[in-house]
Amino acid sequence: MSFGANQYKKTSITTASREQVLIMLYEAAVKHTKKAISALEEKNLNEKGIAIGKVHDIIVELHTSLNFEAGGKVAADLEQLYNFIVRHLIDANIQNSDKKLKEVQKILENLLEGWRGAVEKIGQERKK
Repeated sequence: MSFGANQYKKTSITTASREQVLIMLYEAAVKHTKKAISALEEKNLNEKGIAIGKVHDIIVELHTSLNFEAGGKVAADLEQLYNFIVRHLIDANIQNSDKKLKEVQKILENLLEGWRGAVEKIGQERKK
């Protein structure tokens, strides 16, 4: 990535709302899960491991940002889901399992779409 692209990316993250950062994290997790699947299919175990590591780091970040006081049951449910994803990532890495990675991808894509909808709804309510 060029210097200009890196600066643009850094600026877009630092100026984004919390909701936008959340969406960016989910998008990156999906992207890296797809990279891990592709690397596994190409038998590139080094790239697979790197991509899984990036997804893992994103999930850990999402997990640590959970607010159990404000989020209640939703936060608790997300915590369980994040723990499930981490276990699947570890298993996928050890077993070279594209099946587990595809399950993670599906979960992440569902969460991404759900959050996109929630953020859109929040945006519409703020305009009222």
